Amino acid sequence: MAVVEFTQNLRRHVACPSESVPGDTLISALEAYFARHPAVRGYVLDEQGRLRHHVTLFIDGAQLRARDRLDTPVAEGATVTVMQALSGG
Repeated sequence: MAVVEFTQNLRRHVACPSESVPGDTLISALEAYFARHPAVRGYVLDEQGRLRHHVTLFIDGAQLRARDRLDTPVAEGATVTVMQALSGG
């Protein structure tokens, strides 16, 4: 199982508690989380199931660089952090 957690900036918009979920890939862990918390899905994925433009994912503190690689493996006991990416200047 992996732990999926959300930064404070997302938690202020939708209830998204940290939770342990099954899954051996990033998308399977996220989908397991969304099955329990369906309101969170739209904040993370778009209508085509792709990562929203202003969302960044980390696995054990390492940023997912290829936004289209939601099939990235997630090790047992890993922490997946979902963060709203900030842009601008």
